[in-house]
Amino acid sequence: MAPLMHARGARPHANTPAADAGSYPELAGRVAAGAFGPPPETLRISSAFTTHQAVRHDGRHTGYRNEVLSLRLAGAVGSCAVEPGSLPGDVVAECAGADAGRLLGHRLLPVRVAALDAYLMHVRPHGTASGAVTCPLPGGSSLLRSRARARAAVGLLRLPPTSTVLVVGVVNSLLEELRTRGLSYVPCDFKGGTTEWGEPVTTDAVEALDRCDAVLASGMTLGNGTFEELRIQAARRGMPLVMFAQTGSAVLPRLLGAGVTAVCAEPYPFFWLDGGPGSLHLYGGHAGGTP
Repeated sequence: MAPLMHARGARPHANTPAADAGSYPELAGRVAAGAFGPPPETLRISSAFTTHQAVRHDGRHTGYRNEVLSLRLAGAVGSCAVEPGSLPGDVVAECAGADAGRLLGHRLLPVRVAALDAYLMHVRPHGTASGAVTCPLPGGSSLLRSRARARAAVGLLRLPPTSTVLVVGVVNSLLEELRTRGLSYVPCDFKGGTTEWGEPVTTDAVEALDRCDAVLASGMTLGNGTFEELRIQAARRGMPLVMFAQTGSAVLPRLLGAGVTAVCAEPYPFFWLDGGPGSLHLYGGHAGGTP
């Protein structure tokens, strides 16, 4: 079939940079081999921690829970979200003091993702040198900050009104922003269920692709192992793939041009942890402006 982005009116992104790797496995392999800086086995994770959160924003009928594994490497923190309660109890102690190279080959995928994120955050921190446009995230309530992030992430899509977006990882503020812009969406999440507005949530992202013009996906797809198939399938269809990333915020920008079109990167500490001002780092697309 013809690529949906041309058949249904989406505009391709211009000036997409060459990717640092052609796939996530290739990127992880190149980092492990020392292609991006110091050999990972020479660098140690000074601390490891998990962050547990439950939230129900004012005015919202539904809430959600988060659990994130974070690893600190020098001044950088790499993170990977997991299903709450899924990590073994000893994994934090196991990671603290370990060298990054060993954790890049850890038995648990979330540990490997967090280690890769920490390493890349250390050697290629967000900023103009890494290709990012940094924009402020205002202080305020968790809902205000969530909506500001949603404006920044959805702003990276280049779609005419009436286009349909596959949203992988249901975040109500993102859906709300798409509705505000006149864009339709297909919500997708492993948990299924319904959205804040009673819409059914599909659990099969690949099946839903043929009904959509673009993909807006969470970095959590790295940690649950679904990212690579999503990247491949979107690329085969010529569909824009925009990532909103707390998980792997330093990883996904390295795949711009390899199926990833744009990234709204938000490293630790995330908007839901603090009420003060922060920053988002936008790559590709309309990377600029204030949320």
